[in-house]
Amino acid sequence: MQTVSKWFKSLQFFRSLFTPKCSSDVRLEGKTAVVTGANTGIGKATAKDLASRGARVILACRDMMKGEQAVSDITKEVNGANVVARQLDLADTKSICLFAESIYNTEKALHYLINNAGVAICPYAKTVDGYETQFGVNHLGPFFLTFLLLDLLKHSAPSRVINVSSLAHAMGKIQFDDLNGERSYHPVRAYAQSKLANVLFTRELAKRIEVHGVMAFSVDPGLVNTEITRHIRPSLVDIKDIFSFLLRTPAEGASTTIYCTVTPESQMLTGGHYRKCAAAGSCRAGEDDGTALKLWAVSCHLLGIRWR
Repeated sequence: MQTVSKWFKSLQFFRSLFTPKCSSDVRLEGKTAVVTGANTGIGKATAKDLASRGARVILACRDMMKGEQAVSDITKEVNGANVVARQLDLADTKSICLFAESIYNTEKALHYLINNAGVAICPYAKTVDGYETQFGVNHLGPFFLTFLLLDLLKHSAPSRVINVSSLAHAMGKIQFDDLNGERSYHPVRAYAQSKLANVLFTRELAKRIEVHGVMAFSVDPGLVNTEITRHIRPSLVDIKDIFSFLLRTPAEGASTTIYCTVTPESQMLTGGHYRKCAAAGSCRAGEDDGTALKLWAVSCHLLGIRWR
């Protein structure tokens, strides 16, 4: 067993040598960031990195006990970290409204909104507002949160919105005639649809907010070993554990998000899709402006909002 363990560690080491990392030493004193789903995984690693650069970081978490634990962990690991936890449930528009209200009441500025939280490959269920869980939490929730916080982002410009997508977006198709999966539901197909929606939302958002000094990016963190796989069948989880040396750590998974946060504006393309700390084209469906515009209109209709 010790031999196998050493072999796995060696493979993990060599894999890490070829995993791109954000090597920027940019400091973020005076900047404020919101990171959703920051109590664990990629979100927690992102929050820790931003805190280490001097930013004030708001951990937006559904489970406040885990959120406060994440604050405690980051505070212990980062000297002088300025981090707080706030309650946010992306499956409930009332919770999103309350979170946004708390941000306006307590924060003078918001420079980075990192829509990181998500769910994956869930059994069929609906959000509080009646949307299929993956479409609701992964797309409509961040869409609505961005809408509510946009005035503060514009006030704080230059600022950025970063939407964490997935390589799975390339398998996605926006099922406009069955967004809620009520006619036919498959957890992988629903997840891929929601991740494609992240890319399309970013593309259309960038066109609308660039004039206000706000940039938008979608990122693919790669295959990362996080709790998001908790809904996968036990047999597949066992396989994941066996081949864990192929998966990125949460810190490695956060690297492209950090890259899109700290890289100078002149080197970034708003509306672009990023992977491995570099610009990367999305799939053909992710570059379909007509679908992006239609998804935008449908999302506004479902949420009962109108973007100015």
